[in-house]
Amino acid sequence: MASITIRNIPEEVRRALRVRAAMHGRSMEAEVRDILAQAARPEGRTKLGSLLTSIGREAGLTHAEAGAFRKLRDKTPARPMDFE
Repeated sequence: MASITIRNIPEEVRRALRVRAAMHGRSMEAEVRDILAQAARPEGRTKLGSLLTSIGREAGLTHAEAGAFRKLRDKTPARPMDFE
């Protein structure tokens, strides 16, 4: 797992993080990890699969038509790139 160092955090921010961590019953480090995870992966984000499914539904795509796309899909494994 990666680690980061954050320098020059104002004292009032550090105190607020300590209070927030205490309110949630965890360490300040765990609290910061949670804040970063929520910021990087917001709960309401749309995932690609869900987006594609909704586009298909809006277009009126039936299960039979979706099956036809699966048959047409190229299933051969990709070759690794050769840089020489």
